[in-house]
Amino acid sequence: MTGTLTVVRPGALTTVQDTGRRGHAHLGVPRSGALDAPALVLANRLLGNAPDAAALETTLTGCALRPDRTLTVVVGGAPCPVTVDGRAAAWGTPVRVPAGAVLDVGAVTAGVRSYVAVRGGIAVTPVLGSRSADLLSGLGPDPLRTGDVLPIGTAAPRPPLADLAPWPAPPAELTLPLRLGPRADWFTAAALRTLTSATYRVSQHSNRIGLRTEGPPLERLPGGELPSEGMVLGAVQVPPDGRPVVFLHDHPTTGGYPVVGVVAEPALAAAAQAAAGTPVRFVPG
Repeated sequence: MTGTLTVVRPGALTTVQDTGRRGHAHLGVPRSGALDAPALVLANRLLGNAPDAAALETTLTGCALRPDRTLTVVVGGAPCPVTVDGRAAAWGTPVRVPAGAVLDVGAVTAGVRSYVAVRGGIAVTPVLGSRSADLLSGLGPDPLRTGDVLPIGTAAPRPPLADLAPWPAPPAELTLPLRLGPRADWFTAAALRTLTSATYRVSQHSNRIGLRTEGPPLERLPGGELPSEGMVLGAVQVPPDGRPVVFLHDHPTTGGYPVVGVVAEPALAAAAQAAAGTPVRFVPG
C-alpha cells in the first residue's frame, strides 16, 4: 500500500470494480466487474496501470475523495465536471491531486457511470480473485460510504502508454445485436417480430444486475413454466410483464424466466452508459 483515499462524498452508488471474477458461475457467483469495461481499461492505460487494476465506478452523481498523499488520477467513462479543491480539472486525462486536497467528481452530463482510476489501483482485499463489489451476492467490498478509507496499491514501474485518448460518447440510441435463443420458441411469431422491430426505452429501474426496458410486451405461447437454468452475461430474459431485461455483470447465474436471446458482450459497454429513457432497439446479429 502506498497511500489511502478517504471518502468525503460517496454519491448515489459508488463501488470498487476491476474486470471481474470469472470462472465461478458453477458456484453461483456472477462475474461482476466494471459495466463499462473499455472505460476502466482505458483509464488504467492512461495511468500506466495493469488493464485489470481496480478503480471506482460511480453512478450518476459522482463522488468526492481526499488522498493522504499526492497522487495521479483519471476520471473517464460518462463525462462529468471534475474539480480539485474547487478548481476545475481535466476529465479523461491524468490529473495530479495533492495530499489533503478534495477530488470532486460531479454529476454526469451524459451517460450513467464514470470511472475514477488511481495510479497504483485501489488495493482492497481480493475475493475469489477479484476486488469487484458484487451487489447481488454481496461479495467484495460494500458500496462506498462517507468516511471509508481505501488503500492505494504500488504503481507499476512503467510509464503510461498515452496521456490523451478519445472516449466514446454515451449512446443517444442503444442498438443491441441479438442472437435469438435458447428459448425463442416459447414466444409467438408476432412477439419475435415485435422484439426486433419495436423501439423500447431504458427503464429507470435498471441497475448493475440488468438493463430493464419499457415498451410493447412480448407474448408467450401457452404452456408451463421453466425450471431454473443457467444464465449468461447478455441474456435477454422476459419476466411475466413481457418486457425484456438484458442481464449485466451482477446478473444471477440461474433463472426461471425464458431467455429469448443473447446480446453480444461488446455491446454491453454502451448499455452501461444508456440513461433512463434512452431508446433501445434489438437487431438480429
